[in-house]
Amino acid sequence: MSKQKYDKEFRRDAVELLLTGDRGLKPLARDLGVCPTTLRDWRDRYLKEQESPQGPPRGANPLDVAEELRRLRKENESLKRQREILKKALGILSEQSPGGMP
Repeated sequence: MSKQKYDKEFRRDAVELLLTGDRGLKPLARDLGVCPTTLRDWRDRYLKEQESPQGPPRGANPLDVAEELRRLRKENESLKRQREILKKALGILSEQSPGGMP
C-alpha cells in the first residue's frame, strides 16, 4: 500500500478547518479521508510555523490559543442566537394587543 501525498494547500486548509471549525480532530480526519495522526501532525507543524513575535503572548501554548479561539467562536454563535430570540420577543411584546391597548 503506497502512502498518499497531499498538497500543501490541502494540508493548510484541513488544519484551518480543524482550528476554526466546531468539529474535533477525529471526525474531521474521517470526513477528509486522512488518518487522525496525520492531521494532528499537520496541525502541530502548522502551529509551530505560525509562532512569531507578533503572535500570541510570549509563553502561550499554540494549542491553548487554538482551543480558546474555538471556544470563543462557539460562544459567539450562541450569543447571536440569543440576540435573534430577544429581537423576536421584543417585536412580539411591542405589538399592540387586539383590544387596542398598548
